[in-house]
Amino acid sequence: MSKPLTPELVEPLLRGRFGRPYLWSEGCASTQDALRGSALPEGAVAVTEHQTAGRGRDGRRWEDAPGLGLLLSVLLRPPSGSPVQQLSLVAGLAVAETVEDARDLAAVKWPNDVLLGGHKVAGILLESSGVEVVCGIGVNVLQTEDELPANARLPAASLLTATGHAPDRAMLLVSLLETLEHRYDSWRRRGLTSFLDELEARNALRGRRVEVGGEAGTAGRIAPDGRLTLLRADGTTVLVASGEVQEGGRG
Repeated sequence: MSKPLTPELVEPLLRGRFGRPYLWSEGCASTQDALRGSALPEGAVAVTEHQTAGRGRDGRRWEDAPGLGLLLSVLLRPPSGSPVQQLSLVAGLAVAETVEDARDLAAVKWPNDVLLGGHKVAGILLESSGVEVVCGIGVNVLQTEDELPANARLPAASLLTATGHAPDRAMLLVSLLETLEHRYDSWRRRGLTSFLDELEARNALRGRRVEVGGEAGTAGRIAPDGRLTLLRADGTTVLVASGEVQEGGRG
């Protein structure tokens, strides 16, 4: 187990407004709950060493090994009427940039996963209410093979198992918050179109046969509004806004 990500360790390293205030706990049910419905300012971050009721999309459980990953939530207050569902891709891009190794480009698996070498190393969870969005991020960092979920929907990896390196969790967290802040501010100013090419370069589903949102076909580009382009067998194209992705090999 690495050093706990206490305020004394992390706060002196922060380089932007994200992470202020910085709420840390040794354990909690979910970092999402620490921020939801609060009067805290945008950029407030909750971090824990272990979640007893961590969750992912569609009510799934997020499993963690205490002290070996990054478990955090960030409070966002985007402009009223913003397409907040796009923030899973914004956060996914920020995570991918933070965790990638020079030998292996990190991929974004629409709509909310980050992969290294085809294995899931991180996931994003958005929960919105009114003017606030709580963005939950879980990253597998230092887990060994036997400490990763055995029956995960996607094969799981940690940064350690994927790259052979053991990153410093505090530095990784600080880098992630800085990158996320930069990407979020860009999204607020110009929307998702400002980094569509970068997302496309990391599009893990492109060219794969998938079923999602009641549609089946070959996944294509991520559209400017964040939807996934799907080419049906009959040659027609449909845009899918959300749904559980089931892969079926290359098209």
